[in-house]
Amino acid sequence: MEFLEGDLDGKQCRIGIVVSKFNEFVTNRLLAGAETMLKQLGTPENQIQVIKVPGAFELPLVAKTLAQSGRFDAVVCLGAVIRGETPHFEYISTEAGRGIGNTALTTGIPVVFGVLTTNTVDQALDRSGPPECNKGADAARNAVEMANLMKRLNEENSRQLGFFK
Repeated sequence: MEFLEGDLDGKQCRIGIVVSKFNEFVTNRLLAGAETMLKQLGTPENQIQVIKVPGAFELPLVAKTLAQSGRFDAVVCLGAVIRGETPHFEYISTEAGRGIGNTALTTGIPVVFGVLTTNTVDQALDRSGPPECNKGADAARNAVEMANLMKRLNEENSRQLGFFK
């Protein structure tokens, strides 16, 4: 039995990061975690582009634009939706998740969900803290692994097509 998986070598990865400005006291920490992780994985700084959007609801549209551009191997979406007193939390977190997932499926490019959906500010701060707890770092790691996995799968598919000619 053969197993395929991506590795964590970021040297050849081109990564787009879309980050929400809403709850910036959290999203800046997620972004710092993602950037630190990409650096640790060897992703050159000139192969990373960061785009800021107003809020989590806007993440999917920009992620789709980046994914369709052909310039990125993976896209990371970072945001923080913190529950308040109205149902707004449910609408925004649901639509952000749906849009990010649909973007990956429709473009074939890994689009990683790094959006915190927490009940409290303290929970958001905990999940955007040090690297071992930072969900931005997790999202960046997943983006590199998925980018490399998709490259391997595409190479395997190309080899298989050549075999059948």
